[in-house]
Amino acid sequence: MRARLVLLAILLTAGCATQIPPSIREAPPSALLPSQVAQAPAAHLDTRVRWGGTILAVHNRKRATDIEVLSLPLDGRGEPRLGRAGQGRFLARVEGFVDPAEYPADRRLTLTGRVLAVETHLVGQYPYPFPVVAVEARHLWPEPLPAYPPGWGPWPWYDPWYPLVDPWYPWRRPRYFW
Repeated sequence: MRARLVLLAILLTAGCATQIPPSIREAPPSALLPSQVAQAPAAHLDTRVRWGGTILAVHNRKRATDIEVLSLPLDGRGEPRLGRAGQGRFLARVEGFVDPAEYPADRRLTLTGRVLAVETHLVGQYPYPFPVVAVEARHLWPEPLPAYPPGWGPWPWYDPWYPLVDPWYPWRRPRYFW
């Protein structure tokens, strides 16, 4: 019996294992924001940061790839919180090629790395200072699941099969059957 309990505990622990790199799960000692680095770049060069947000664009260069990210606040695990106000933009510089199809717009990304510089690029016609981070570790978060299955709304009578499963159907019809 004891061996079964130990085996069950090992299986449950393995099932809870995460694929998030430890450097992303653990916050660095400094909690800098991209907007703070953009305002005083010389004071924050070579500082280790953990930033995340939603991907805006991917720009492949000859030897590296720049991922443009809108920074969002992170939770305790390092996951960007959707629905919060942005904290500025930054460029995540990754050595080598990154396929834009694997890192599409609006996906959430968290990374750790060191601040290299602040580069000015155009956002529309506005010159915007982008802090550049040399990426050491990155994690692309899975897309959130929809609140309701496809074809369903927040109420069950949106389902076309609802009249067949409602015991009160003859007396209480949904409006679209009248």
